[in-house]
Amino acid sequence: MSYLLALDQGTSSSRSIVFDAAGRVVSMAQREFRQIFPQPGWVEHDPTEIWTTQLATAREALAAARIDARAIAGLGITNQRETTVIWERASGRPIHNAIVWQDRRTEPICRQLREAGLATTVAERTGLVIDAYFSGTKIRWLLDHVPGAREAARRGELAFGTIDSWLAWQLTGGRLHVTDATNASRTMLYDIRRGCWDDELLAALDVPASLLPEVRPSSHRFGDTDAPLLGAALPIGGIAGDQQAALFGQACFEAGMAKNTYGTGCFMLMHTGSRFEPSRNGLVATAAAQPGDAKQYALEGSVFIGGAVVQWLRDGLRAIEKSSDVEALAASVPDSGGVVFVPAFTGLGAPYWQPDARGTITGLSRGSTVAHVARAALESIAFQSAALLAAMGRDAGAPITELRVDGGACANDLLMQFQADLLGIPVVRPKVIETTALGAAYLAGLACGVYRSTDELSGLWLADRRFVPTMSRDRAQALIHRWERAVRQAIAA
Repeated sequence: MSYLLALDQGTSSSRSIVFDAAGRVVSMAQREFRQIFPQPGWVEHDPTEIWTTQLATAREALAAARIDARAIAGLGITNQRETTVIWERASGRPIHNAIVWQDRRTEPICRQLREAGLATTVAERTGLVIDAYFSGTKIRWLLDHVPGAREAARRGELAFGTIDSWLAWQLTGGRLHVTDATNASRTMLYDIRRGCWDDELLAALDVPASLLPEVRPSSHRFGDTDAPLLGAALPIGGIAGDQQAALFGQACFEAGMAKNTYGTGCFMLMHTGSRFEPSRNGLVATAAAQPGDAKQYALEGSVFIGGAVVQWLRDGLRAIEKSSDVEALAASVPDSGGVVFVPAFTGLGAPYWQPDARGTITGLSRGSTVAHVARAALESIAFQSAALLAAMGRDAGAPITELRVDGGACANDLLMQFQADLLGIPVVRPKVIETTALGAAYLAGLACGVYRSTDELSGLWLADRRFVPTMSRDRAQALIHRWERAVRQAIAA
């Protein structure tokens, strides 16, 4: 039997999963790594720690699977997307900590770009809005602030990558400096219509082209890993940013199909097929995972603080001992008691795009308890996702009839039911909720001959539970209106 190994490098942990050819989890390993907060609004990771934890989990997953590494037909990489690393080509040493997608330090650079009138150019070529979320301004900041970096970049001595590129470089001893279209599309430097780096945007951000990786389709024989690392030279056959990988793993291959991933943030994507569809409603257009040379697109909305609000309840408020305790605490009250929590800890993402918004809790009364705050925190994830789906439906010109869900928080039945109630459509949880890693495995399997087509992959997708709306639409709309009022307060704060 053939097996596939997926490296799932996320915002808070590195994971590796071995799948069989039917898409079933054989083994899994996970290690958390440090979150570094040098000052408010700044978020960093240690790239070396990312690599060492990722390698360790790959070895642990292979050992737990009790299979010879030579039984692995292909390796797929999926990653936190916009997080930015620059390293020395000669030594492989990072010149600075990775700047994480959540980091807001480059907002002044974004403001300069907007004032220079580049917003339309960026939207038309990259599908994105100008925001500190994306990689381009992070590259600019590193070149401007790390002593000697800009000069070294101009000499061709440095390499930039999102985390997929960093892992591919490490896995191959520096032989591969590559990325795929999905990760490239999140840099604010890549023309997704033409499928190439954009010279005008590179000039606007003063980023030398020599820094950039080669861009390939998401399913592609990129090269082989160094044999000593994992016990055999494994073909790297798939690379995709985590959210596009999840869309692929959910078998959303056709225009109009949508998924939402509930992780540290929440990320909703709707496949738009071969049609580039700029958003008119606060979303971004992005590259979908490309199984071949043909370009594929999606509309995306990102919630900056999704599951991270539960981490805040645990670590900041100390309302719960562990994250899994939140469902029981929230379920101990029938509703939020009028409490509305807008977790704008790092500003608000789509469809609001308010970088200066700050977290607020409104509607507190003498009868409010920590359980009401916990319930409101969970509900905030669903409210933000509902705003994304509404915007997506307006862009698509037709309502979305079903939402496929994945990510750690989709295991929370209370949250999923509330999500279905707000949306007024079925929310469908698959048998395998590790769809991000599964998407990377599927992409690798296509490139390495385990699968013949996406039709074959569609046949492997199985639903676990459908959450059907039970709330009246009038009640749901009233709750959404209350949420939007709270958002306006957070923006004004």
